[in-house]
Amino acid sequence: MNQHDIAEILAKPYSQELLNGKIPSRFAYLGLDGDPRVIPMGFHFDGTNLQFFTVPKAAKVKALQQNPRVSITIDTDGYPPKVLLLRGSVSVEIVDGVPDEYLASGKNVPAEAFEGWKAGVLALYDSMAVITFTPDWAKLLDFETTIPKAVQDLIDSKS
Repeated sequence: MNQHDIAEILAKPYSQELLNGKIPSRFAYLGLDGDPRVIPMGFHFDGTNLQFFTVPKAAKVKALQQNPRVSITIDTDGYPPKVLLLRGSVSVEIVDGVPDEYLASGKNVPAEAFEGWKAGVLALYDSMAVITFTPDWAKLLDFETTIPKAVQDLIDSKS
């Protein structure tokens, strides 16, 4: 899939809603033992890439440095479901302090708790691992204008 096609999908209103919403992503990668992992992770979207943040010594950091291929899902719990599916690669960089983008990724922290959360984060982290995800494949399923191909094939077979 080329970058132009990916950019078009990411620019769609439902994609923007998901990328700028409060629901964390589902971040899938392979652990060092070769077994798959899926974890919820908050993220910051910069218009092209997603950034994730974690403790530099987290097990996922070493795993991602060994195998940078990941799959990400961002979805809703309403009906009809909205689902943004992404595949691509990550790079990992260890930075001093707490990046502003990490604080921006705390969008799911209630407003009344944000300052306390921010103070706790700034006191805890001397450094962070910044995981930058670059998609090389994207698909939006909104179940209004787009549905999974297998479902469309089933509908077509009944027509």
